[in-house]
Amino acid sequence: MLSQGRVRDATLVSLLAYAGLRPGEALALTWGDVRQRTISVERSASMGVIKDTKTRRSRTVPLLGPLAQDLAAWRLASGRPDDRKLLFIGKDGGPLTEGQWNRWQEGIFRQSARAAGAEGARAYDLRHSFVSLLINEGISILEVARQAGHTPTMALEVYGHVFDELDPSERVSAEAQIRSARDELVPVSYLAAD
Repeated sequence: MLSQGRVRDATLVSLLAYAGLRPGEALALTWGDVRQRTISVERSASMGVIKDTKTRRSRTVPLLGPLAQDLAAWRLASGRPDDRKLLFIGKDGGPLTEGQWNRWQEGIFRQSARAAGAEGARAYDLRHSFVSLLINEGISILEVARQAGHTPTMALEVYGHVFDELDPSERVSAEAQIRSARDELVPVSYLAAD
């Protein structure tokens, strides 16, 4: 069984990769922001302080099944905190400070990225993975921009090359892509060997 710290680390990676949040947005989430089908992004954390999002607008992103499972496991491992509590708490009970975030990113995240063959990846890069999943699913640029918290123009500037590479005959839902990757890369069996 994974330690509470490892469940937290895996859940933070999952949240960044499968909801496309900016790291500060993920660090400012409360359990009340995690809804049945969506995650409400209303705040950001920077240097241990809660503030507005980068764009000063709130938005919702879909809560994909694999991420919902990860969040449920983390909430259980966290002792089922109430809806007002942050998902990821720093040592003082508030949001992670800049130093705590940097130590996590330079330590746990960097080691995990290296082990996965993604040397040099940053936690922020997981946001781009989420957007690529949406584009591969065939989501419109307007919806991609909304979910990423961008304007459509900015989304096209940043992700236009991904749209160019899309083959409409190969569309796969983001959730199906995640499940397939997890099944392929992390095979798990709870059945006893004969």
